[in-house]
Amino acid sequence: MTSTVLPQQRLLLELIAMSGDIAVLNIAKHSILWRTLDECRTKGWLKVSRISDGVHKASLLDPGRSIVREEFETGLGI
Repeated sequence: MTSTVLPQQRLLLELIAMSGDIAVLNIAKHSILWRTLDECRTKGWLKVSRISDGVHKASLLDPGRSIVREEFETGLGI
């Protein structure tokens, strides 16, 4: 893995991997959740797309799936 995955990033990636796409409300854009979503999106691990006014969808991309799989296989996951 080329970049360090912070605990909150790992938790978010694993949550999306277990749940499938997740919906996120646009309220509290400065919350830990949104900061973590933006960090993971910037690193290319997931994408966030608008569903409707105030609702977004977070989906894993292949690099994010690889992180979850690698951490599951090495026992580093939650």
